Amino acid sequence: MINGNAIGIFDSGIGGLSIARQIHQQLPNEDLLYVADSIHAPYGEKSEAYITERAFAISEFLIQRNVKAIVVACNTATVSSIKALRSKYNIPIIGVEPGVKPAVFSTKTGIVGVLATAQTLKSVSFNDLANAFSTNVKIEVQSCPGLMEQVEALSLDSIETEALIKKYVTPLLEKGVDHIVLGCTHYAFLAPMIKSIVGPKIQIVNTDFAVAKETCRRLEMANLLSKNSGAGHVEFWSSAIPSIAHRQFSQLWGEHVNVFKM
Repeated sequence: MINGNAIGIFDSGIGGLSIARQIHQQLPNEDLLYVADSIHAPYGEKSEAYITERAFAISEFLIQRNVKAIVVACNTATVSSIKALRSKYNIPIIGVEPGVKPAVFSTKTGIVGVLATAQTLKSVSFNDLANAFSTNVKIEVQSCPGLMEQVEALSLDSIETEALIKKYVTPLLEKGVDHIVLGCTHYAFLAPMIKSIVGPKIQIVNTDFAVAKETCRRLEMANLLSKNSGAGHVEFWSSAIPSIAHRQFSQLWGEHVNVFKM
């Protein structure tokens, strides 16, 4: 029965676990199947064609396992490939985009900052999004090479990571932003450090909760919500070396989990 099938979730690596965690909290009786394409990460410096190729490969992997929906839990993969995925697959496909809209509606200074990968920031989708909300608000963007890799390495509170964050947020603070949008799912795991660096007056905008809520809405619309009364099963897959993947997933998921090699 399709309602009982799993929700597929994928990212270039482990960043999308922040979204998977929110989906698990909001839909605790749903089975989830998460795929981290860590061996091909980072996507942020790759071409759109390469990212789309990987997105199709992972989606096929998920489709073969009869998922009822796919969450593209990666900003870069969303802007690069979601239109192509939706044109091929006849199941709900939910993407993630930087939370520019809520930041624009909440800003007091009229200046909003966005931290993201180079590929996300140069994409047509992101620029269309930014242009749609920049009539009365200035949107300042900052590419963050190396930051995603720090999360993949579980270097969440190191001196090196702190230095990178300071390097990337300082120009935004100097321009007067009062909101900083996290435009990469990996950055959600760095939010505590980012917050400690920028201070209490700067609002950090993350879209994990919103993506999980949208996933719930889309499944409900399609009458695909699970009718199971028990707790859902979460299955993890990664293209990374198993010993590394086990450590990554267990730390970020918050408990020991088994990870299958993709």
